[in-house]
Amino acid sequence: MKQVGIIGSGIVAQTLGKGFLTLGYPVMLGSREASKLEGWQEAAGTSALIGTFREAAQFGELLVLSVKGSKAIDALHIAGTENLAGKIVIDTTNPLADQPPVEGVLEFFTESNLSLMEQLQDCFLQARFVKAFNSVGNARMFHPQYSGRKPSMFICGNDEAARQEVSHILNQFGWEVEDMGKAAAARAIEPLCRLWCIPGFLHGEWTHAFSLLH
Repeated sequence: MKQVGIIGSGIVAQTLGKGFLTLGYPVMLGSREASKLEGWQEAAGTSALIGTFREAAQFGELLVLSVKGSKAIDALHIAGTENLAGKIVIDTTNPLADQPPVEGVLEFFTESNLSLMEQLQDCFLQARFVKAFNSVGNARMFHPQYSGRKPSMFICGNDEAARQEVSHILNQFGWEVEDMGKAAAARAIEPLCRLWCIPGFLHGEWTHAFSLLH
């Protein structure tokens, strides 16, 4: 299995890291301060590694970007453009602004006709970005359990082979994949985060997921 480098150290990064480890992937979590991940590493077991953003990007044959959306470009520059070249980068980020929600609706710092992932792809042309994991809470990212059918994970990216590989991973994680095509579709996928959060802010419900019926 491919080595997975995760650029980020928050709860989403740690949850995905544990999921990949459970499936047998070697994983390195990267942080600006790797020492703060020692507790996660100890709990995750001997296959779990920690390092800097750059070390995680060098380690990973497959990369996951899991940082605050406003810090995404900076984090990838720190990871090193040369360490991204040719690699799939699963982009879990959302362009969330710092303002509080209004009637449960979060604000974005992007315009409606431009997504954060498109900006990332334009900045790092040699990386193969695939949007995924941005429209569900961390508690349901790995092997989500719901009655009835599997929940849907919407993905997009300019590289079809990369989307196919990420689809396989998502199937392993327990998701039904809905491939929305090229990177421009992130303009529609990223706002799903805002919709997903409304029941949480208004009613304290944070365990739901989307499902596309055919």
